Amino acid sequence: MEYVSMEPRSPLNGLIYDLYYLDGSPPYSRLILPAAPSPLIIVNLGAPFLIRAGTRAETMEHVDGCAVTVPTRAWEFSYPHPTRTVGVHFRPWGLAPFLPMPTSDLCDRPARLEQIWSRQAVAELRYRLTLAETPHKMLKSLEDELMRQLRVIDGLELVRQVSTALAETGGRMPINDINAAARASSTYLAKRFKAVVGVTPKRLARSCRFTSTVLAIDVAASIEWSRIAADAGYFDQAHFVREFREFTGLTPTRYVEVRRRFTREYPEHILGGWPLPAD
Repeated sequence: MEYVSMEPRSPLNGLIYDLYYLDGSPPYSRLILPAAPSPLIIVNLGAPFLIRAGTRAETMEHVDGCAVTVPTRAWEFSYPHPTRTVGVHFRPWGLAPFLPMPTSDLCDRPARLEQIWSRQAVAELRYRLTLAETPHKMLKSLEDELMRQLRVIDGLELVRQVSTALAETGGRMPINDINAAARASSTYLAKRFKAVVGVTPKRLARSCRFTSTVLAIDVAASIEWSRIAADAGYFDQAHFVREFREFTGLTPTRYVEVRRRFTREYPEHILGGWPLPAD
């Protein structure tokens, strides 16, 4: 697969990690994406793809693309063969300025692009992308569209400051310290977080802690789960296993088996860092 990444210009770089282009045949037709504190937008330029999110048993077809807020559970993405998309990896607070509704309205309910932007705007964007001669020009076109869609969001700076502190501590910042640092009541902070991030500060902290813990696991080495759980600040190993099931849909042991399978079958694949084969 071909993968091209581009950091956006200011002020988008305060909301977005990167814009990306993806083209080719995926390693697996169905992938599990563990819940992570990073919303995204996908603009689809190929055949429709399927998403199963939250506690839903059924899958939803997405033709034009989708917007995904910070998920609370693992979600499943079914790629077409081949696939061709451009997309955006947002910072936890970054998607809200591009939505016409509170981010919490889409929590674990991925939206079609025409639900957040107009059908005409989406059609025109996809047309411009298909005319672009190179991946870089496609990403510049997507960047221009994001600048047009950018809105002012109440409380964004407060949420950004608190979310950044949570990320820097790997989600280990005590909730009382969060409220004190924000100089705001817990009720107001939770309300702003639900509107901007889609989840409460406590839920985001859990996601940051889990993600930083899992990304640090070396699946090629011998793993001492009790030590990993203790170092990450989990109350006990049972607590850690519950979090693992909620965020990945798998036990820690099964997660390592599946991650090792991906590494074995597709060493150094561009998608090998986070998604897991669902087949």
